Amino acid sequence: MPPPDDCLRVAVPVPLREALDYLPPRAEGLPVLQPGMRVQVRVGRRQLVGLVFEAGVCSELPRQRLRPVENVLDTEPLLDAATLELIRFTADYYHYPVGEVAAAALPERLRNGGEARVAAIERWRVCEGASPERVEIGRAPRQRALLAFMQELEARGEDLDAETLPPFGDGWRPLLRNLLDKNLVERREQEGLAPAPGGEFRPELHGEQEAAVEAMWPPGDCPGYAPHLLEGVTGSGKTEVYMRLIERALAVGRQTLVLVPEIGLTPQLLARLRRRFAVPIAALHSGLAEAPRRDAWLAARSGEAAILVGTRSAVFTPLPRLGLIVVDEEHDASFKQQDGLRYHARDLAVWRARRQGVPVVLGSATPSLETLRHALAGRYTHHRLVARAGGARPPRLRIMDIRHGRLDAGLSAQLLSAVRERLERGEQVLLFLNRRGFSPVLICHECGWVAHCPRCDAHMTFHAASNRLRCHHCGHEEPAPPACPACGSLEPKPVGQGTERVEQTLAAQFPDVGLLRIDRDTTRRRGALDASLEAAHSGRFPLLLGTQMLTKGHHLPNVTLVGVIDADQGLFSADYRAHERLAQLLVQVAGRAGREERPGEVIIQTHQPDHPLLHTLLAGGYRAAAQALLGERELTAMPPYTWLAVLRAEAAQKEAPLKFLAAVREVLEALCEGSVDVLGPVPAPMERRAGRYRAQLLLRAHERAALHKLLARALPRLEALPEARRSRWSLDVDPVDLY
Repeated sequence: MPPPDDCLRVAVPVPLREALDYLPPRAEGLPVLQPGMRVQVRVGRRQLVGLVFEAGVCSELPRQRLRPVENVLDTEPLLDAATLELIRFTADYYHYPVGEVAAAALPERLRNGGEARVAAIERWRVCEGASPERVEIGRAPRQRALLAFMQELEARGEDLDAETLPPFGDGWRPLLRNLLDKNLVERREQEGLAPAPGGEFRPELHGEQEAAVEAMWPPGDCPGYAPHLLEGVTGSGKTEVYMRLIERALAVGRQTLVLVPEIGLTPQLLARLRRRFAVPIAALHSGLAEAPRRDAWLAARSGEAAILVGTRSAVFTPLPRLGLIVVDEEHDASFKQQDGLRYHARDLAVWRARRQGVPVVLGSATPSLETLRHALAGRYTHHRLVARAGGARPPRLRIMDIRHGRLDAGLSAQLLSAVRERLERGEQVLLFLNRRGFSPVLICHECGWVAHCPRCDAHMTFHAASNRLRCHHCGHEEPAPPACPACGSLEPKPVGQGTERVEQTLAAQFPDVGLLRIDRDTTRRRGALDASLEAAHSGRFPLLLGTQMLTKGHHLPNVTLVGVIDADQGLFSADYRAHERLAQLLVQVAGRAGREERPGEVIIQTHQPDHPLLHTLLAGGYRAAAQALLGERELTAMPPYTWLAVLRAEAAQKEAPLKFLAAVREVLEALCEGSVDVLGPVPAPMERRAGRYRAQLLLRAHERAALHKLLARALPRLEALPEARRSRWSLDVDPVDLY
């Protein structure tokens, strides 16, 4: 008699590469189990939430060894077949346990077994006749300010809810309760997403934009799978191309997935979409609380949300009527998860678009070399926008040699003079330094003592505002010593500059000018980044200072001068991608200047004015720099001309990671038959981090299939190595960092 075929294959969040087999539940009256439904099962002594991947299968294990499913959490599949296929592909490609991939694809509340039901959304409305001048709040300036803020949001057509109000700042909820008590604001609950107001004026497309839209989505139904690279200079109107494509998807009843690399880009894009399209629009990112994140996910899954905007994990969201995928700023390294499941959302978006038969648009002013090579080889259709929208002229770039001049917190006299000139003309200035804190080093000039992190091979950064030393690698912090711990000399000196020190200098140079600093230290609170970006866009602060988070895709129409305080940080990195990233960063930050009718200028301070990369950028822009970098990559046999994987190991003992990776190398060399280069093992560039020693082994192949065949054969053997128990190790396929 053949074995019964009533078993279930369930993906559970444990470090096993395959799903586990279970018997049907013994309890009666439970829903019939189908793939995509959540269940509760036993693994060892633990009860876990798993996801049914297959139903009605024959198990290879004896029936008496199988446990039954203990409970069924859903009445219908939570994930459709397309999403299950995406999870399986992700697990196979990145060689990661399928149950942990499935868990990563779900919002936390659903992952932990919570009910798949949308909660009533709490919203508020300013009462008719309410005004900040009302006598009830005459002596409550914070209440007046919140009421004015809410009226401003309503005027822009935005909902007043727990997503839009936090940018006001800390304490908005108690203030809101006071306004409710005074009948100046009223509360209302709403089931599901409300349609956005929409109706904003559609600007005319210029010729390049119109040609791109017509080529990507000709009039009619969804055109099917086609990958497109939309390469447009900053300010060329890429977002308007996205808008027109979304418009065509909506016209035929299709949903759109828009992926953005950073939370900071979400509010600006969401506001623009809501002003344009009168449809339900959802957002998914880590800045949301658990309940709103679950509700947005469920709205997308049900088809209620016509547009979903999200950061990298949104790529796993089920969308039953998917018609278009847009990946904005596709070059950004933030699309690659750097721990746990190390997936690249851009690459999964392209795979998903192909499997679901929809177009995918990768947009950037500075495409990654991988994407650019696909376009040059004809695998992606390449669309170029070379003119700025609205007739704005490209900014003028100027390299400033600072080798022989005096610097004040890294600022040259020439740069300060240019800043002063623009401020006197009533224009806005943005200064960029990709280093936060006051100074990267605290040193004693008497004996040479330097403040090192006790847990990392790194200096600690001095933060003057809190008078503390912080390690930006492991998070360790401690009070700054009043005297040198080695020799007792008073007042160790900060060396170098971060945004905090530059802010202090700028405040002294321009005491009557509004100055706004935007970096991770000033935007830690929920809603603080949105509030800071809103303040930057408003023009209330003529002088802006920030790190990389201020350069990504933000439209700052009043900025006419951008100053790059230190361009040398990326010129001498050990990472083979450093020059690509520096070129992208300089072009992106330069793109904030002169986006309206007034011409813009970019001043790049450097101690290396003759560096070939800077001269190539100046003479030929990003395209010339990318062509030169592609030539270098081909000569050195590095991506995008080869395929990489990195095995990383770490342990509390210095020798353990290298011993484990040496054993790994022996296994790999016995299996690879010369088709894959095995390089290393070597200590990581920062060998000790967070108290653990790290090492890595690099695999390089000219054929992707050869690399994955080797990994699939080798990983079970690596897991069985005795040395594997003495180190924590991970695999990173297609790494974006070799750190």
